[in-house]
Amino acid sequence: MITLQPSPDDDIHASPYNSLRLDRKVTIYDSTLRDGEQMPGVSFTREQKVAIARKLDSIRVPQIEAGFPAVSRDERETVREIASLGLDAEILTLSRVTPQDIDAVIHCDPDMILLFAATSDLHLKYKLKMDYPTLRERCLEAIEYAKGHGFKVSFSSEDSTRTPPDRLLDILGAAVDAGVDRIGFTDTVGCATPEAIAGMVGMVKGMLRGRRPDLPLSIHLHNDFGLGVANALAGVGAGADAVCVTVNGIGERAGNVPLEEFVMAVKVLYGTDLGIHTRELMGLSELVSGCSGVPVHRNKPLVGHNAFCHESGIHVAALLNHHATYEVIPPELVGNTRHLRLGKHTGTTVVRRLLEDRGLTVTPDQVARITDRVKERSDVDGEMLLTIAREILRPDGG
Repeated sequence: MITLQPSPDDDIHASPYNSLRLDRKVTIYDSTLRDGEQMPGVSFTREQKVAIARKLDSIRVPQIEAGFPAVSRDERETVREIASLGLDAEILTLSRVTPQDIDAVIHCDPDMILLFAATSDLHLKYKLKMDYPTLRERCLEAIEYAKGHGFKVSFSSEDSTRTPPDRLLDILGAAVDAGVDRIGFTDTVGCATPEAIAGMVGMVKGMLRGRRPDLPLSIHLHNDFGLGVANALAGVGAGADAVCVTVNGIGERAGNVPLEEFVMAVKVLYGTDLGIHTRELMGLSELVSGCSGVPVHRNKPLVGHNAFCHESGIHVAALLNHHATYEVIPPELVGNTRHLRLGKHTGTTVVRRLLEDRGLTVTPDQVARITDRVKERSDVDGEMLLTIAREILRPDGG
């Protein structure tokens, strides 16, 4: 693997057809420590959670969902410790609409309580075993109880994208009237399209205009059909104010909206800087991967090993003249590094250029022979390239 010189951070070349600009505040709230940890096989230690929370805060993530206090005593103590760190980020914690859950959250002293309740027919019948009027009453009692303890309260419907529109508007409208500080809806099983999410945002925003037009609307989306980022972008484009994300997109089933992908899509493709220190995204990704034990896929956008790695001869020949031929952004903008991989698809132009950069002058015949040797191997780094070249350039011709 051969590493090339970095490019300036502002050397960005996105499509001129990207006409939409957000030009407004969008809040990301990171749920790596809660929804991310619900990924099967993932369990963070207290020390790991604290380290991840500090890293999220250091890159200027404005809100961190620190955990689900009702899970266990250790979870409560961990969330309480994170809340006491004095971070700049607001600390959020999840709670069902029960007094017991809310009491567990109160013990942790967060900045905001995230109340949620399932509202679809499927969840009411098979999970809660409850009719909607009973659930609605419990939600309002929980909101009153949480607000009565002086906390900011967000209320979200669970499985919103499979909830009838009149019911969704009724429960969210009731929460608004009860004085919550934010409302939200969820695509719990990732089954909605971008058009559906945009339509739902418009529908809920329409309801808010008649009640509390400045009340923030959050969206919590899953990636079951690979639409997490697309749905998040559609949501904020339609007016959503806050988006739930996780580092590397970890979470239940196919995971959540990846923090790094959403932040960079908004920054580069939609022209809106969310205030995140993007050069630290690679370090954050590696920290969470190490703590979770979940490797980052080589082809993961932006932070994967192959995200800025090139082998095809035609591509690399152009890339050596200007990175933007095959890269929209410099890898350094997310803390990654540009690499060249020499192997089966490498061409003579690239080999000649790399050898000349290392002070070797070669004839066309020698370049062809060196390239043939490179193609015989699966991965040739800089030192191996020089070794092959010196063998070919020996008086006896190798």
